[in-house]
Amino acid sequence: MIAKIPSSFLMEPVVLHEKLHTTFTGVVHPITTLEAPVYQYLGIKYASIPARFRQSKLMTSYPLVTDATCHGPICPQVNYKAHEEELFGLTEDSAPVQTFKQHEFECLNLNITCPANATPGSNYPVMFFIHGGGNRGSGSSWLYDGGAFVQRSIMVGKPVIIVTINYRLGLLGFAASPALRDDNHLTGDTGVGNYGLRDQRKALEWVYNYISDFGGDPMNITLFGLSTGAADILCHMHSTANETRPLFQRAIVQSPALELDIPNVSSAGWQFSKLMSTFQARSVEDLRAIPVEKLVAYAPHIRAVDDGLFFSKGWHEALYPEESCLHGHSDVPELQALSLHLKSHTRISSHSRSRSRARHINSINLYNHPPHLQPMMIGDCGAESLQWSNAASLWTAPGVVRRIRAICQSLSKSSALLRAYDISSHTPADELPERETAKRARSGHGVWRYVFDQESPSRGVPHHAVDLLYLFDNIPLSVPAAATPPSSFSPHLSSPCDSPSAYSPPDTPDMSYGSDSDSDGVDFGFGFDGAEDDGWGAPIVDEWTYTRVRNTVQERWLAFAYGDAPWSADKVYVFGPEGEVGERSMGIFRGRRRFGAWKEALEPLGMHLAQKVGLELSNGPPMGSRA
Repeated sequence: MIAKIPSSFLMEPVVLHEKLHTTFTGVVHPITTLEAPVYQYLGIKYASIPARFRQSKLMTSYPLVTDATCHGPICPQVNYKAHEEELFGLTEDSAPVQTFKQHEFECLNLNITCPANATPGSNYPVMFFIHGGGNRGSGSSWLYDGGAFVQRSIMVGKPVIIVTINYRLGLLGFAASPALRDDNHLTGDTGVGNYGLRDQRKALEWVYNYISDFGGDPMNITLFGLSTGAADILCHMHSTANETRPLFQRAIVQSPALELDIPNVSSAGWQFSKLMSTFQARSVEDLRAIPVEKLVAYAPHIRAVDDGLFFSKGWHEALYPEESCLHGHSDVPELQALSLHLKSHTRISSHSRSRSRARHINSINLYNHPPHLQPMMIGDCGAESLQWSNAASLWTAPGVVRRIRAICQSLSKSSALLRAYDISSHTPADELPERETAKRARSGHGVWRYVFDQESPSRGVPHHAVDLLYLFDNIPLSVPAAATPPSSFSPHLSSPCDSPSAYSPPDTPDMSYGSDSDSDGVDFGFGFDGAEDDGWGAPIVDEWTYTRVRNTVQERWLAFAYGDAPWSADKVYVFGPEGEVGERSMGIFRGRRRFGAWKEALEPLGMHLAQKVGLELSNGPPMGSRA
């Protein structure tokens, strides 16, 4: 057991910043121990926003004393609740309460979590996290609190500094049109749209310029992110700025959710025109006068745009090939979330004693990693598609069959696809397996691939974002995620502004299983068994399993942040199922992700048709034909 110590036994967290001529005052993290004390500096403003739909400006001037004891405002959004909280099965009653102020012009802030002994000469590696969630979310969420991860880094002798950020989302972060481009040009801005991406770049510039006084090494920064945040990292890797002035050394791309295509300014302009029509705005200035609450309520899903300046030459050919999406072609993309949302979530009768195997199909595309891009770790979770289960669960088997045949316009193509998913018109609705997600990962020089098939402690399947649960280690295993009253469950809330009560997380034995790269393990097949209604045969994540996988994930990520190879580049690293960890052959990799089935079913369709199938089925059936 590791004894917690009160903050009164530690020096007040203070950074006398020479470059910025200010003193940052922070907080002692509640997870702090005598062996591994952790400090945090919260809500530091890294950039300012001169006006709506304008590029942010780097912050370089601060008062003599800068209060960094509370989280800053977040980008305005509707019904704020972290996407991952829903995926983890946390209800409103069980999730800890965090109330963030929302402010359009004060939302560009970051949080720094570091070892308490960090000094300007420490030169600890920096891990820079970009949150996902699309039009919602915040880098200040308790899910991404870096306290436990930093403490673990201290205990294994590889201390790091973790930075999480807030940036503009939705319309505020990604609106674009020819009219808006002209407006921005008149004010001296270059390019249009991608305001959220440029905010992220500004945060990265701030860290590069000023992290030294917090003990970080500006020449050793690792980007890591999940979902749309991971897709943003891919955009940064293929950006003109990264080509001319790279600010990070490597990247960890976790389950990226990249758009089916990144539009140009003209193509993106129709949404902006629709927005102006909705609010009867005749000019960009009229739109700037609309209250922000009304704008975010409109909330179309938009992300990156090709404005002719942000992306480097050849980016489109790398991310979006014209040929087939499967292995065997020289021109193939890096990882893109191409989801074939074919099926509803497994529903098992409470009287059933059989275990239903969820079929998971992933495809891997390989190409030589361009030498000018940073080294990268890239991977996915076994049941990524669970996040789209609500809409897809409305399909019936006959409806899926009819729709696929209508889209494919070919009996041979549609039959091959239906065979791959084992669907026919006579498939009972309660036996439709979980929808499948197809992901494509690049390979070659400087790329390490992993698969995360370890089950979630609360839901029993390796759903989207479950790797974050093990990486950040902020949900105590001993507490059922979906059934814990607020009075007994609160993560390592680091800021006194977040919660009125203090929290001391339960101690977990230090079990050094994570570094065993050749752990004994068996491939458990191509899919995963879903948790059943009555719990019969559902996977159980006990303390030993959780600790083994958690330690391994954290140690592999830390090794990469220190510039080491996380595992052999010609192998794939597996996390789970049922606590399995270690390097495995590419044959195991292809087997788990049903590479052969992917190739047989999707190669004949081609990229465009496969995308259309995924998009239409993930939206659910027409209203009149829903189950």
